[in-house]
Parts: sequence; C-alpha cells; structure tokens
Amino acid sequence: MSNELKTPQELFDISGKVAVITGALGAFGSVATRTLSKAGCKLVIADDKQDALDELASELKQDGGDVQVAPKWPNSTQNCAAIVDAAVTAYGRLDILVVASGTMDVDPIVDMEVNRFEDVMRVNVTDSWMMSQAAGRQMIAQAREGKGSGGKVVLVSSARGLLGHPAGYSAYCSSKHAVNGIVKALGCEWGKDGITINALAPTVFRSGQTSWMFEDGELATATRESILSRIPAGRLGEPEDLAGPLLFLVSPASDFHTGHTLYPDGGYTAG
Repeated sequence: MSNELKTPQELFDISGKVAVITGALGAFGSVATRTLSKAGCKLVIADDKQDALDELASELKQDGGDVQVAPKWPNSTQNCAAIVDAAVTAYGRLDILVVASGTMDVDPIVDMEVNRFEDVMRVNVTDSWMMSQAAGRQMIAQAREGKGSGGKVVLVSSARGLLGHPAGYSAYCSSKHAVNGIVKALGCEWGKDGITINALAPTVFRSGQTSWMFEDGELATATRESILSRIPAGRLGEPEDLAGPLLFLVSPASDFHTGHTLYPDGGYTAG
C-alpha cells in the first residue's frame, strides 16, 4: 500500500475543478449540476433553453456556485467545440465532462419509422460521441502543454443498455448499448492520456418525467408495482442515488476505473 494514500476526503475532493454538463436542465443533468456545484466545481452548464438555463445558473450562484451558461445543444461539432471553449474561456481549462443530454422514443419496431430510430441514435449516440471528442481534444492538449494531465468523462446510459424490454425499446436499447460501446472504446484509447470515461446506467428514478409513478392512482400503482417486482432494493430511485456514483466517477477515487458502465439500479440488472 502506498505511503501516499489519500484520505477519504481527498479521494472525493473535486473543489475547484472545471466541469461541463450538457443537458443540464434534464432529469439527470439537473442532479449532476447541483451535485457538482455543491462539491465546489466551477461549472459551464449547457442546454437549448436560454431562460431556464439562466434561471438555474442564478439559483446555483445564490447558493455560492461559480457557474457560466452555454445555451447550446451538443448536436454539431461546432456546438460541442463552443461548449468546451466556453469553459476554457471562463476558467482556463476543462477537467470534467458530464453528457446528460439524451432522448427516448418507444414504439414497436413494426410501427416505428426509420427517421425516429435515427433521431434516437443521433441524440444518444452521435451527440455523446461528438461531445466526448471535443472534451478529449481539450484534455489531451492540456496535458501536452504541461497544464496537468487527465480528465473525467461521464456519459449517461441506462439499464436498457444491458437488458431488452418488450414494450418497443428497440431504438432506445440500441442507443444505450452503443453508449456503453463508446465508453469501452475510449476507455482503452484514452488510458495513456490519464482520461477516464465511464457511464452511469440507472433504472427508473424520480424526475419530472417519472413523478407520476410515485403517486397514487390505478395506472401509477400498477406501473410502479410492475417495476418494483424486478428491483431487489424494493423501491424506485431517488436523485441522491445518482449523486454518489457520479461523484465517484468524476473524483480521484475513480482514477483506476475506466471503460465501465455503473448501474445505480437497486439491483435491477443483477437478476
């Protein structure tokens, strides 16, 4: 064991790190934004709704956060480069990227038009790939310029990236399998540069889109019970269930953990 072993506090210390979060207004994006801000990161938050983005930034600043906004969606190489440039212009570097932007479209394959399948793949896969490319270029350049080494990249996958589903998830499952593939490939490619890349793959957790599942009512109860029958932990996820794994993946605690998909799912994918 190294005599230089960090304390637990040091292992998870990301104060002063510069982080970019795309899809910051979404379910996981808002969790990531608040988690990293409270952990002391300097943030650039990106999304395509300027007013809502400004409102979120204002909220974080009132709580002591250091936040800049980039009102862009990572759907082109130009936008991805601009989001990274916003961090470099504001703070001089980029240490962490969280790609929380994504989409879902569910329908039986026989009823789904090809363009709908392509839209899901574009948003979940191509946009994640382009954003990783832009961040990787900056992180590698920093290392070569002697401005430190390494970086942390976290993509968003899903339990559906490991398991199928009978209710028309052919596009979504395919896209999340591909996200897991990006993580494996870049985990190998970037190891020599000290950049770790991993994915978080939750099951259902409480958000604006899923809050109805946590309420009373026949449909909500039936849906919830169906999901809970497959979750050993016996409950649906809460936002804080994602905060801890995310903090691990963006901190020094995960310096030897790369190319992996982490499942904060209450044991859903274990069975």
